[in-house]
Amino acid sequence: MATDTQAAADFYRTARGAVAALLLRERLAVLWPAEQADPGPAILGVGYAAPYLRLWRERASRCIALTPAQVGVARWPAGAPNLSCTAEEDALPFPDLCFDRILLVHGLEAAENARRLLREIWRVLKDDGRLLVVAPNRRGMWAHIETTPFGQGEPYSPHQIGRLLADSLFRVERRDTALYLPPVTVRLLLRGARFWEAAGRRLAPQFAGVTISEAVKDVYAAVPVKAVPRRRMVLADAA
Repeated sequence: MATDTQAAADFYRTARGAVAALLLRERLAVLWPAEQADPGPAILGVGYAAPYLRLWRERASRCIALTPAQVGVARWPAGAPNLSCTAEEDALPFPDLCFDRILLVHGLEAAENARRLLREIWRVLKDDGRLLVVAPNRRGMWAHIETTPFGQGEPYSPHQIGRLLADSLFRVERRDTALYLPPVTVRLLLRGARFWEAAGRRLAPQFAGVTISEAVKDVYAAVPVKAVPRRRMVLADAA
């Protein structure tokens, strides 16, 4: 991964970053409403997920933000009873099948090896768990502005993400989009963020700033194909 943690933190402290986080959180909350079950789900955020994990942090039984070893740790607010950690993207420090939900944001596009990262996520996600992938949309404006975390790394189209997930034994079940607001710093435009979101979703959905894919483990794809039974052959004696 290459997204710089400090640069991402600085971005989300700006007015533009705060608005972008708000718009994206609203879409994530639609896909994953906060559960009322007790205990709540175990949730892992991979990449730079701290601005979004707050949606579920209070109800989660365990909520961990993991950032890549080479760029540092994303800290939780003081007093938050949750964890931050750092690790290599192809060696997550968790046992198999230990998370109910995994959010991957500011991670896939900057991964050194996206397939290895996704296979590690597959390993630590429970068989009935869910993965939510947020990545810059190749056709959106945010992917081309390098002063934001969305402009770092390799952007994707929804179909590219679908193929990558399928190759990593995931099955996409839902798709969504967000960030139709142009990546501007003008406060007047930022105040109209929800207008931009509504207009973009209706008039130009292909130009969203980010694409969102919800996937589940395709456990049957990992089962070897049944061996074809051998046919009995009768050999005639030439003598």
